[in-house]
Amino acid sequence: MKPDASSREVEVLIERRRLPRRLRRAGGPATPPAPRIPRITRLMALAIKFDEMIRRGEVRDYADLARLGYVTRARITQIMNLLNVAPEIQEELLFLPSAPGSQDAVTERQIRRVTALVS
Repeated sequence: MKPDASSREVEVLIERRRLPRRLRRAGGPATPPAPRIPRITRLMALAIKFDEMIRRGEVRDYADLARLGYVTRARITQIMNLLNVAPEIQEELLFLPSAPGSQDAVTERQIRRVTALVS
């Protein structure tokens, strides 16, 4: 196409590297990251959610959950066994405070030992 009086040529430079999301805000200080939720808390909530899905008929069984989550049936069973602990313990697991650093105060392996005693 021939350049004429009505056309313009513009050069645009695109930088491929992006800043982290927390640094993209213009003008304000970076917000502190959200507190890390302990893994056992997330798994307990997931077990409750899965149980509700089965009760409502959204999924038939653990095999359906395993297919949806791309995990094994054995892993779903491990997660669902969290429902076998006492309701008071479940509540404590759901409201665990975030631990400083990367170590959780309560691990899934510890709770699995308890659920093995209950089952």
